[in-house]
Amino acid sequence: MKKILCFLFLGLSLFCFSRSLASEKPKVVIYTSMYEDVIEDMSKVLRKKFPDYDVEFFYGGTGTLQAKIAAEREENKLGCDMLMLADPSYALELKADGLLHPYLANAAKNLALEYDREGYWYPVRMLNMVLAYNPEKYQKEDLSTTFKDFAGNPALQGSIAMPDPMTAGTALVAVSALKKTYGYRYFDLLARNRVMVEPASVALAKLESGECREIMILEESILKKRQQEKSALEVIYPEDGIVPIPSPIMTISDEWSAHGNARICDELTDFFLSSEGQSTIVKGWMHSVLKNPPAIPYDSVDSAKLLSNAIHVNWEDCLSERNELKQSFAKRVKGLKPVR
Repeated sequence: MKKILCFLFLGLSLFCFSRSLASEKPKVVIYTSMYEDVIEDMSKVLRKKFPDYDVEFFYGGTGTLQAKIAAEREENKLGCDMLMLADPSYALELKADGLLHPYLANAAKNLALEYDREGYWYPVRMLNMVLAYNPEKYQKEDLSTTFKDFAGNPALQGSIAMPDPMTAGTALVAVSALKKTYGYRYFDLLARNRVMVEPASVALAKLESGECREIMILEESILKKRQQEKSALEVIYPEDGIVPIPSPIMTISDEWSAHGNARICDELTDFFLSSEGQSTIVKGWMHSVLKNPPAIPYDSVDSAKLLSNAIHVNWEDCLSERNELKQSFAKRVKGLKPVR
């Protein structure tokens, strides 16, 4: 009996020791706005690639995560170690405020998109703001094939929708680029055409039902539905250019980060910018940021072709005009009183 108890005690001790070792794995928390099913697939890849690290994702929309970070900054410590958000202008803000850790990644020479030359942020996925319609409800020739006409075509009045730049980082980038191209009158045209400002899921449902004839939306949202649900919804790549959004990856400095594992974050950055890491991105219906991409997203077109006809985004303007853009959109498009 004593021998049995001894073996049981030894086994329990070894189990507790192994659990203790597992819990002592270096941890990295990544705040991200990627789809939750993409996060799940990426988590599986990272567990195999980095078994000695505990990498955890926390999901939220860009606006939600920015608000979370703002609250955490009041406590002088963030709850994350890395960020993979949608808006590069936010990376400029965090860099200027001294919250980011620089890392000169070797993969930078392979990037097709702009990045911070001091290594504070790199594009990790290319999102594209496009237009979309339902061919089972409407004919493409009766719709708009440019962002300009999307706002200005009276035939679409009351039957178009777009995301809200007050809460969605990619929408804010899009309205920044469109305002730069067409002026604030673009907002007035959207209002006159009675655009519905909706979350992507609501806009997609209205597109499928026929309540909306056409919507402004991220390309990945349509591609995902086409592959997973065999949806008939189709992308319209605007003739006046897509709005490309090279969503950045960045590491929080050890002083501000949750766990102070910047070295591990450097390894993760290398992986995400590698061909293997980018393959995971592409499987999530987003475009690779590499000059020689491993593939193109399901049912999409070549990234270089899209970039050859793209509306330019000035990230410094997007940052400096952020509040002005939100206030103007709220007043002109949504009919809300400015927030003081």
